[in-house]
Amino acid sequence: MDDQMKELIAIGASAAVNCHPCLQHHLAECGRLGIDRADVKAAVDVGMMVNRGAAAKTRDVVQSLLGPDVGQKGGERGCCGT
Repeated sequence: MDDQMKELIAIGASAAVNCHPCLQHHLAECGRLGIDRADVKAAVDVGMMVNRGAAAKTRDVVQSLLGPDVGQKGGERGCCGT
């Protein structure tokens, strides 16, 4: 696996786990390696898809343990209002 592929995987994984410092670091590395911006965006899109899937499964588990009314308040926004 070459360095470009490693950075694309790393930036996708960073998006999946919500690591802002890692995203910034790997975005800079992608730029340093001359990786096409469309490829970077595609890798981040995959990471965000994984993130959404994991969040949905976590919500399902929490609701199965504590009831369907848990996790419904606050809508789509996070605790910080973002």
